[in-house]
Amino acid sequence: MSQEQFVAMMPYICADLVKMIVQKQHLAEEAAICKLYASQLYAVLEREETKIWQYSTQMLYSLLEQEEQTGTIRFPDV
Repeated sequence: MSQEQFVAMMPYICADLVKMIVQKQHLAEEAAICKLYASQLYAVLEREETKIWQYSTQMLYSLLEQEEQTGTIRFPDV
């Protein structure tokens, strides 16, 4: 995937993930956005070469929960 295509997709990926955070954690949208952008997960997600942008929204949310609970992220073998 080109960098241009990746940059175009990121807002959609993040919007879906923020929506899930809002729904599952009962946060305001702004708080959910802040939570996502401050996470280790987002730092990895914004690098195209990691390929985690290909994960489902549910999988990304599970990884975010894991990070919140343990302080680390263990990526699944795919």
